[in-house]
Amino acid sequence: MSAIVTYDHRGPAAVITLQRPDKRNALSRALIAELTAAFQHAATDPAARCVVLTGSGTAFCAGMDLDELRGTIENATEAELVWDDAAKLSALYSLIYELPKPTIAAVNGAAVAGGAGLMTVCDLAVAVPSAKFGYPEVRRGLVAAMVLPHLLRHVGERAARWMLLAGELIDAAEAKRIGLINDVVPAEQLMPTAEAWANLLAEGGPKALATTKELLRRCSVQAVPVAELATASAEPRLTDECKGGLRAFFEKRPAPWAG
Repeated sequence: MSAIVTYDHRGPAAVITLQRPDKRNALSRALIAELTAAFQHAATDPAARCVVLTGSGTAFCAGMDLDELRGTIENATEAELVWDDAAKLSALYSLIYELPKPTIAAVNGAAVAGGAGLMTVCDLAVAVPSAKFGYPEVRRGLVAAMVLPHLLRHVGERAARWMLLAGELIDAAEAKRIGLINDVVPAEQLMPTAEAWANLLAEGGPKALATTKELLRRCSVQAVPVAELATASAEPRLTDECKGGLRAFFEKRPAPWAG
């Protein structure tokens, strides 16, 4: 892997770590590409019975790299890249969700927007008490389209509507209460817990685990096709509303539509 994604073996688990702590592990094009390569490798790695995904620094993943997005949408020659960006992030979510090996998100800090999406496509999730979760996209004039079906698989619609429409962040205790994560543990126990879960999962037969995951996927029927969700995520990025929302975010002032 590269400097922004590391791939290590710990017992039966492949541990994939996001390594952009200075950017709160925000999802840049390069990071999405490296994560995709890491999970593709894990799928065929005979030493990896399961995969643990975590972040370096104080955040798990702060979501889309908004600075990179701002540069893209303000440059007329690059604006069309938003469609490719959305398609590649959507493909990464599908790759993780459909991976034949169990996946564990070890959430070491904030998991927000696309970062919360990364956590929800994993089979299991454990977090530190200080972790925060949320989907503030609407506050930037964006739409959390690609992560929406994965959120709904974990929590009830009322909780999902609050998170998606209000854009409020919730803490780890609340995330556990509504079923978004499996457990909350002290920071020093985060990786030991993930590794213990990996050892437990490795007791299952590889084919049995893969078949169980496939059946779970088939039983969780997704009403809206993945490609349509990617389009619904990309379209708002080219609007004046989004441009105004991003400018307000970086200038640390209320969005144009805020009261």
